[in-house]
Amino acid sequence: MYLDLTPCECGSIETEWDSGVVSVEGSMAKCYSGVCAGCDAEREFLFSLPRREVMPRAWPTFGGHEPSQLLDAGEWMWVADLTAGNVPSDPANAQRALSMARSAVEEVLKFIPEGQEEVPQDAFWSARGQEVRDAEPPRFRRDRLEVVRDTYRDLADAGA
Repeated sequence: MYLDLTPCECGSIETEWDSGVVSVEGSMAKCYSGVCAGCDAEREFLFSLPRREVMPRAWPTFGGHEPSQLLDAGEWMWVADLTAGNVPSDPANAQRALSMARSAVEEVLKFIPEGQEEVPQDAFWSARGQEVRDAEPPRFRRDRLEVVRDTYRDLADAGA
């Protein structure tokens, strides 16, 4: 998801990525490299691997139990909005889109600390994430996020 949301300096996101596990200063990392289709620039990203492998629960699984370190809460909500706002008409692809939107909302919920009722301000560090939050801050309350997540889940389960 991060690669899709991080364009090249020329603005293109079109890159055919190769990936592999590498050692960086004694730690294992996942390396994604490719050439930008827009300007032929070499692109490379390194992501540290979790201490323990995350077993997928369902499609899609974006991460473990902890909040994302790559995308902020507002960016995850942007992904959910974009995906749920473009649900295909055929049932199989509609179910996949709604499942992705549900999973993106679950990522937003991970930013809410135990005992708190809303996503804290410091969970919005990107310009896009802050813009999404500033447009409607109440959307980032636990109760509202849970309703949205459950609605996407129910629609996906019903075959959209």
